[in-house]
Amino acid sequence: MKCCAVSAFSPADKHTSAVYYQSTTTGALRRARLFQQSMRTIDFDYHLPEELIADRPLPERSASRMLVVHRDSGLIEHRHFSDILEYVRPGDHFVLNNTKVVPARYFSNDGSIELVRAGLAQELVWKCMVRPGKKMKIGRTVQVGDATGTVESIDEEGYRYIRWDKFVDPEVYGRLALPHYMNRESEPADKERYQTVYAEHEGAIAAPTAGLHFTPEILAQVPHSFVTLHVGVGTFRPVKAENIEDHHMHSESFTMPEATAKAIEEAQRVIAVGTTSVRVMETLATRHGRPLPACNGDTDIFIYPGYEYKVTGGLLTNFHLPQSTLIMLVCAFAGKELIMEAYRQAVEQRYRFFSYGDCMLIL
Repeated sequence: MKCCAVSAFSPADKHTSAVYYQSTTTGALRRARLFQQSMRTIDFDYHLPEELIADRPLPERSASRMLVVHRDSGLIEHRHFSDILEYVRPGDHFVLNNTKVVPARYFSNDGSIELVRAGLAQELVWKCMVRPGKKMKIGRTVQVGDATGTVESIDEEGYRYIRWDKFVDPEVYGRLALPHYMNRESEPADKERYQTVYAEHEGAIAAPTAGLHFTPEILAQVPHSFVTLHVGVGTFRPVKAENIEDHHMHSESFTMPEATAKAIEEAQRVIAVGTTSVRVMETLATRHGRPLPACNGDTDIFIYPGYEYKVTGGLLTNFHLPQSTLIMLVCAFAGKELIMEAYRQAVEQRYRFFSYGDCMLIL
């Protein structure tokens, strides 16, 4: 049994509203019970009108709306990202991902082959997603500029390993690999806006989108430090398994700097900016316990309901694709029932979804 009730708020504050979402169980107990209730991929589905998918950024980064979810009380508030400082309390520390998006999408000279570089196996050997794959069997070649690439092998997930006879300049031939749901080619404005203001270390194919809302001015007002996780194409791969435990998670490389590891241990509450920051911290806590070590590594951690968070005390994140590993991670943090209600309200209130969309702060 559940109910919703509107709470009191100041009519003078047009940016603020609040709704309590209540159920017969609350907080940690509700989240723990979820592990036993539902582990099917379809249970993480929701209806999203196509017109709510944001295909372009707002003129101002911090103008995004922000849905605030309070895990223990069930309070859901409708605010703006520019209000985030109101939720920062003494002892909080924000952990952000400072990866930098690189041009990873290429087309053959004749336009018939699309390549998305997922990584480098060697200096001149690319690991690629290829469309159409049937044209690129082992031994087939592709021309990009004056370089010739030859398919050397194909792995079990369908990635092609292509060896080039010379360097292919990404600044000349590469484009940003915008998510497929934007349904458009990258534009000059994307070079700046599909990048956080603190992006530093090149290597990501997709942006850590929760950080796109920060301006230098807002960032300067919150205690913060950085990890680096290079977001790969696997972040967009759908969960095809009927039961989520059967899904094979993609791997991504990360760095935990010593200063960040120290700041995390000294913080009273760690607020992760984006699911990628969560993956770094929770991977290290799962493998090594506390305190977190400073190190480089790879992670294929798959966080879904039933997982007990070890570091993350708050999460700023965008709205994620239905049935995706990312919405499962968020449901593990706040409880599936509460998060799906938050998504329902976001759709009802016509929030903007996905990479260039609005955000959610979970505390």
